[in-house]
Amino acid sequence: MSSVRRGASRNPDPVVAVRELAEQLIAPTTATVVFFCSARYDLDVLGRHLADRLGGAELVGCSTAGEISPDGYENHSLVGVSFDRDDYVTVAEHIEELSVTSLGRVCEMVRSLMRRLQLRAPSAGAANTFALLLIDGMSGIEESVLSAISRELGDIALVGGSAGDNLRFRETVIFHRGEFRAGSAVLMLVHTWLPFEVFKTQHFVSSDTKMVITEADPVRRVVSEINAEPASEEFARLVGVDAGRITQPGVLATHPVLVRVGGDDYARSIQKVNDDGSLTFYCAIDEGLVLAAGSGADIVADLDRLFARIARSVGVPEAVLGFDCIFRRLELQERRLERTVSDLLAANRVIGFSTYGEQYNAMHLNQTFSGVAFGSRPAKQ
Repeated sequence: MSSVRRGASRNPDPVVAVRELAEQLIAPTTATVVFFCSARYDLDVLGRHLADRLGGAELVGCSTAGEISPDGYENHSLVGVSFDRDDYVTVAEHIEELSVTSLGRVCEMVRSLMRRLQLRAPSAGAANTFALLLIDGMSGIEESVLSAISRELGDIALVGGSAGDNLRFRETVIFHRGEFRAGSAVLMLVHTWLPFEVFKTQHFVSSDTKMVITEADPVRRVVSEINAEPASEEFARLVGVDAGRITQPGVLATHPVLVRVGGDDYARSIQKVNDDGSLTFYCAIDEGLVLAAGSGADIVADLDRLFARIARSVGVPEAVLGFDCIFRRLELQERRLERTVSDLLAANRVIGFSTYGEQYNAMHLNQTFSGVAFGSRPAKQ
């Protein structure tokens, strides 16, 4: 029997959805469940029934901007993955009231989690352990939290996603200890003797079109001026898009900007164009930052290469826990490739959600597909 199980329900009734998910995920040896849910559910009802039906396991989850089920891309569904206690040891802790002033508490929490894991799995280390972070996608503090966590994790790889709310940008929530909460995060350490691979990929590279942020509010991630010109107008001019179309999410999704860090390009996606012509970003942004307009490669070919690499590393995976930027999905819709990529995700056993940002080690990213692939138990001789 598989030590990692995937499941999903499209039922709009939260009570029925939880029952259907539990039937697919829970076995006598299930120890941990990670789930992702549409923000359209009545989350109070959903949370109570999740706690009732799945509360015997370590249970964490978050709201989404769309889900990835065993059948590929979904909307308005409940999806999840469970882990067998014989093969996976997990410990998790909730981080409440996210703020810059809480970072010292975050560091102590990570140290406490590490001690708890060592008590249960003395052999746990960077080679056989990874960290999973789910964080409020509207918090605007992912970079600071990641920095604090990564300092304590050392060489242990980290992956995760920022919660969504179906592109409403009002409230995103994290679930742990029986309830959903905004302004928070949950960190889980996962130890296993089975093979796994933490990964990230993107299909954008820097073009020769450069721009400089000349006025910004880093705390709010808002840019008012680019090249000393009104931000939205200058951005539209530089990427060759009519200013009237720049407000459309699909257009923004196909025109990210990239920043170069340590020789690598990282996307900085624009969340929305504000009424005053300023731009709100999904990631940290500051004055003086030099950005390049993104040039897109073949997203399908990029994913094919990724899954081929995973197969070489861990064999045919039991599951791939995936965190896929919502702007990737919007771009696929714009390019009429959503069905093709959805089928590709399903064929490669992906379970996950569309995020408001992705976490990969110490970086908070946009327009990437990140995650962890889980290898199978060896066949009995």
